[in-house]
Amino acid sequence: MNTAVRTLATSLLAASLLVALGACKKIDPDAAKPAADAADASAGALDIAGLPTVEQQAGYAIGLQIGGTLEEIKDEIDVDALVKGMRTTLDGGAPLMDEAQAREAFEAFGQRMQAKMSAGNREAGEAFLAENAKQEGVQVTASGLQYKVLQEGAGAKPGPDSRVSVHYRGSLADGTVFDSSYERGEPAVFTLSSVVPGWQEGLQLMPVGSKYMLWLPSALGYGDMGTPGGPIAPGSALVFEVELLDIVDPAAE
Repeated sequence: MNTAVRTLATSLLAASLLVALGACKKIDPDAAKPAADAADASAGALDIAGLPTVEQQAGYAIGLQIGGTLEEIKDEIDVDALVKGMRTTLDGGAPLMDEAQAREAFEAFGQRMQAKMSAGNREAGEAFLAENAKQEGVQVTASGLQYKVLQEGAGAKPGPDSRVSVHYRGSLADGTVFDSSYERGEPAVFTLSSVVPGWQEGLQLMPVGSKYMLWLPSALGYGDMGTPGGPIAPGSALVFEVELLDIVDPAAE
């Protein structure tokens, strides 16, 4: 579930909780008299034009909060339908869709938002990589992988099915580090065929003992899916500092 969809769900859940808390609040039967109902409607209310009662002010404040969290997706939803759905629930009315239809509609919305996010990130990544390719020493392969030799080793190069030991640091295009074997204090060991295409290609360029920078377009990384729940958003370009320590003999592990 992407950020916008989680925001929507969280906002509606928060509103529901507030309503539920209000419904569960105990009322002292001696605290108010029927004759005083009209006066009590504005008791404790702020002086706000158009919102004379505490209920209206509370409702409006919650609406502002929900509206703020939905602002980034306002063009992707019909606000009248949103309000209609909330009103149906609060009034105990009959929903216009069953649970299966609601789930399907929600999933379709999530897919649209993910596609939109991915397209925007891909565009930003392409611009970043176009500028990066101009740096001295950066080479670009036919697939779009960019690499720069920081240190050239003298060992053998791994093949597509080799098992390797590496140290690495992975970051987003903005420099945010999302993973690092250096921080964990031990190298990563894996079969080359099990990692993303950009790593498969890049590591096969490296003799053991080498240290390279790798820049991966989205298609050579995690593509339009990203990593579910983060930290890599759909369509992201990725940057890796990779040190090839060894080609590991599985029998020796």
